[in-house]
Amino acid sequence: MLLCLDVQPAFLKAIADRNQLVRRCSFGVSAAQGLGLRVAFTEQMPQKLGGTAPELLACAKSPVLYSKSTFSAFGDDGIREAIRSADIEHIILCGLETPICVYQTALDAVDNNLQVTILSDAVGCRRPADGEVCLRSLTRHGIYVLPSETVFYSLLQSAQHPFFKAYTELVKSYA
Repeated sequence: MLLCLDVQPAFLKAIADRNQLVRRCSFGVSAAQGLGLRVAFTEQMPQKLGGTAPELLACAKSPVLYSKSTFSAFGDDGIREAIRSADIEHIILCGLETPICVYQTALDAVDNNLQVTILSDAVGCRRPADGEVCLRSLTRHGIYVLPSETVFYSLLQSAQHPFFKAYTELVKSYA
């Protein structure tokens, strides 16, 4: 499952490379869907802060949206139960903010016996140095922190995969 955390315009305003972040998250969503992975989005208090960036939602065929007030997605009973009941073993994370929601969600996912991969080129924060410290810390907890293309090529495993050709087109279009 790919879980895209809190990519909302209210938060994006504070991110220096916000357009690139939305682009990399869009790539992740598109690649995950092409591979048949579940895709979901969290929104931090959308009634006050607004919803997910529309251009990102447009990449999802049938977006699953989870509203939350907790920083960790797993701090919300509904989200935690939805993921648990879907029999997910591995979760791929992207979105905002690396030192807050991404960090706490990743740790809580591990505590919920999930393997976790963070798309290093599809997470962001207001202070990039803080994000780097947190990503290094998460690797010490057994969390994979890898670029999107590395993750999705690993899932493809071979140029014989039925999605390979479409995936290479995604790579080119999101380069």
